[in-house]
Amino acid sequence: MKAASMIVVELGAEEMRMRSPLRSWTSLSNPQRTELYLRWSLYLMALFILPGILLTVGSVADQAENIPVIRISLLIGLAVTLVLLRAYRTALDHYLGRPADHRLWTALSAGLAVAGSWTVLLFGPADGGTRSPGGAPFTPFVASVLLIASFGPVCVALTPRWAAVTGVGMLAAVFPAGVLSGGDPAGVAGYLTGLTIGMAFIGFSCRSFAWLTSIVWELDTAREAQSRLAVAEERLRFSRDLHDVMGRNLTTIALKSELAVQLARRGRTEAADQMAEVQKIAQESQREVRDVIRGYRTADLHAEAIGARAVLRSADVVCEIDLGEQADELPAPVQSVFGWVIREATTNVLRHSEADRCLIRLRTEDGRAVLELENDGVPDVPFPSQGSGTGLRGLRERLAAHGGELAVPTAGAGVFRMLATVPLPS
Repeated sequence: MKAASMIVVELGAEEMRMRSPLRSWTSLSNPQRTELYLRWSLYLMALFILPGILLTVGSVADQAENIPVIRISLLIGLAVTLVLLRAYRTALDHYLGRPADHRLWTALSAGLAVAGSWTVLLFGPADGGTRSPGGAPFTPFVASVLLIASFGPVCVALTPRWAAVTGVGMLAAVFPAGVLSGGDPAGVAGYLTGLTIGMAFIGFSCRSFAWLTSIVWELDTAREAQSRLAVAEERLRFSRDLHDVMGRNLTTIALKSELAVQLARRGRTEAADQMAEVQKIAQESQREVRDVIRGYRTADLHAEAIGARAVLRSADVVCEIDLGEQADELPAPVQSVFGWVIREATTNVLRHSEADRCLIRLRTEDGRAVLELENDGVPDVPFPSQGSGTGLRGLRERLAAHGGELAVPTAGAGVFRMLATVPLPS
């Protein structure tokens, strides 16, 4: 009873953990939704045990001699259901590479199903009046339900080879019970053949559910890795540009400084000339570094739009860009600040949404340049950067420096829309 109570408590905790995500379904990512759906698909295979037994015993419940075996069948079905819920959970966690005591619960569920099958088969023999109106004994059906449902965690937790070995072992363990219950060997063999087909179907289905869950998580991991690689590539580009600019100049400064030291030690007047050249090269290096940093920190409108399309396309997001001919006519500061808006908006799309499409449109109206950005796939929760985040706050500060403003008007369900406006010189 203590062990059963612990199982009930743990299942209750699991239900509480699963209930909270269900209430905020829209806040979950696609991999989390997929796992939640497939995980509960596995749980339903265990929860169908008791309804299946009830439907079977309902046709013979009016016969007094069947009452004891019906009670035993329901009690065994309840015990197997509770153990199976935990077995399915640990088996899927193990398949996804998470810590789980899957061996214990898988062995316990399989062993309990075999023991329950022995009990119902021996307690209610096939010729002992426990037949339904259709003529099929209900105790073999109860045993089939227990064995088929218990074979699911085995196929998820173990490799296909060991799962097949375990399934054969379960069938071999039930065969003597079928013979002892009064059935002839040929009939029992036919029964086990049908049972094998049912176990194979359930095992393949459970294994497929687990495989689909792992594939979804692998794709999500690959997408994150792709984003990190894009950031690393940008850092590499900046370091390469800085190396190309500074490498030659620093080498020249080192050589001329060494030459100046040698000339100074010999009392040669050329040392001052060498140091003057070092000073000139150092000043030129400062200018070139400022140019590199300015080029890195200044966002070009067209370059940012092209880069946004490439990055979003790599994340399977269709990006529509409509800058029109007026983009080249905008002042350079306005183009730069709009480039920053596109860069920040692209980052938000990748980080805070599951977008399928994105729109970037530029237009002029009432003496103001308006950059419109819109994407779908936004969860029904407050946008992270809309309130206390620093992304949109930084854009507002950049736009305010040019007399512009940033607005986030209300859009449709699951859609985020942003408008950046900057006044144009008359």
